[in-house]
Amino acid sequence: MKNENFTATIEVAASPTAVFNAIKQVPKWWTRDYEGESSTLNDEFVVDHPGQHYSRQKLIEVVPSRKIVWLVTESHLDWIKNDKKEWTSTKMIFDIATNADKTVLTFTHEGLVPEKECFSLCQQGWNIIIKNWLFHFITTGEPSSEMDNAAEIRKKYFENKV
Repeated sequence: MKNENFTATIEVAASPTAVFNAIKQVPKWWTRDYEGESSTLNDEFVVDHPGQHYSRQKLIEVVPSRKIVWLVTESHLDWIKNDKKEWTSTKMIFDIATNADKTVLTFTHEGLVPEKECFSLCQQGWNIIIKNWLFHFITTGEPSSEMDNAAEIRKKYFENKV
């Protein structure tokens, strides 16, 4: 059976430890609409874009320099017509490996599959967040300036869905 979970992969000239440590700094690459902790096992954090997206994540697996897994324990996607809790019980998995002198990060949103109403828009969002913003943060140590326009970007996408 083909794996249909959303997956994005980036390759960077940084150590696995640097990639691992960057992932834990969620407000520097995903969103500033963040509250909580995202560093150690059982930490929990919330991402809340009022009127658009709410999700609570719990760190359920943390293997230094190798893997981080977040379980979405609560979610509400305001722009979804049917099941606004589509993300609830899905997992966000960050697998870290090496390839010669590079580090390969494979992000999988397990449970985010094409059959989900949110798939197309979430796929677009995750591609920006992982391939652009997280990549930028890992390689420069600074948040992407694109994050400053995140609210406008979300509004553009969501106004066509609500």
